[in-house]
Amino acid sequence: MFYQILQLAIQALQRQKTRAILTMLAIGIGIASVIVMMAAGKGIEGLVLGQLDVFGPDTIEIEVKVPNVKKTSSENAIGLTTGVTITTLKEKDIDTVRNHPNIAAANGSVMGQESVSYAGQIKKVILMGHGWEQAYVEDISMDEGRFFTKEEEDSLAQVAVLGNAVKEKMFGDEDAIGKTFYVKGKPFKVVGVMAKRGAAFFFDVDNMLTLPTKTMQKKIMGIDYVNYILARMKDGRHAEETAEELTELIRANHNIIDPDKDDFAVNTMAEARDTLVKIINGLTLLLVALVIISLIVGGVGIMNIMYVSVAERKFEIGLRKAVGATNDNIMWQFLSEALMLTVGGGVLGIVLGALVAIVIYFIATAMGMKWIFSISLASILLSLGFSAFIGILFGVYPARKAAKLDPIEALRRE
Repeated sequence: MFYQILQLAIQALQRQKTRAILTMLAIGIGIASVIVMMAAGKGIEGLVLGQLDVFGPDTIEIEVKVPNVKKTSSENAIGLTTGVTITTLKEKDIDTVRNHPNIAAANGSVMGQESVSYAGQIKKVILMGHGWEQAYVEDISMDEGRFFTKEEEDSLAQVAVLGNAVKEKMFGDEDAIGKTFYVKGKPFKVVGVMAKRGAAFFFDVDNMLTLPTKTMQKKIMGIDYVNYILARMKDGRHAEETAEELTELIRANHNIIDPDKDDFAVNTMAEARDTLVKIINGLTLLLVALVIISLIVGGVGIMNIMYVSVAERKFEIGLRKAVGATNDNIMWQFLSEALMLTVGGGVLGIVLGALVAIVIYFIATAMGMKWIFSISLASILLSLGFSAFIGILFGVYPARKAAKLDPIEALRRE
């Protein structure tokens, strides 16, 4: 009996091929969106965490923070990106971090953007001011030359280390070591070129030009503070304990008693990973929820189509009942049609979603991103299950209406 019902459902859909294909396509696009969103979420998570791993698990960061808000809050992020400038991280704080027993090296950094001139060309370049220990803290490899020394930083030497891409833009195939360029009219000598590093926290490190922190503070920006401090621990297993101790020490430097008044935040890489994963998962769930709403709207469309189908096939329903079909037979036939439409759309959506996810993967990898291609079995089963749920939810009422039709009335009206 079940096989006969399926045959009848298939025959009914074949008689309305265009309608069936369009309905399946509508559901398929929604399911494809779910697959793409979940795959993209995993890809973005892998990309961001891969950038975070550039710093290593034994690094710890002290960054500026807007007082009276949580370090992970949107208020802090908005405040720092809309003009709030915190100027309280100073040389004393760098020394405090550097002198902690579990810190192997520490470095204060500043960031800016300036016009750089060389051989008659002027280019806008992102400038990073790093301390001499940055090469060790971030495990920087050099393609040419060397990183600057403590003596050069302390003496405000006008030396520079170029990112790999900056070197190509400024000097091409020429040897950059020993060449001189100008920032704000001041000559800087190239002492090193970094190996290719890619992106870190969405900043293309290869397109940056690095100066000694003190040189950049005094001779370029005219400031006495840093934007953040990055340090490498001797033993990463004591990261949380180290973070707590550094927090108390820097509070003492800043004369802060109330933790709510903190104008800085100490972050371990584990904390940063957890925060980023939560943000990415939250955004992925939000986008999937929006797509699910569109699928529900598509389910309403299926209900309307099934109502139209019932109205168009009253004679068929009446005739089947007249020759012995039960109410359950009629209901299961129409419900089977709804399920075929939605599950068929789900399968189509999974295939489309996988193809789009593959295209995104190849585009991302071609752009040099460390993108993870991931379509989990859970997302496939979830998509198929939700497709079936939509079919049952929005197909059962029209199916019951078809089952309750009076065969005499149905045949008489026709």
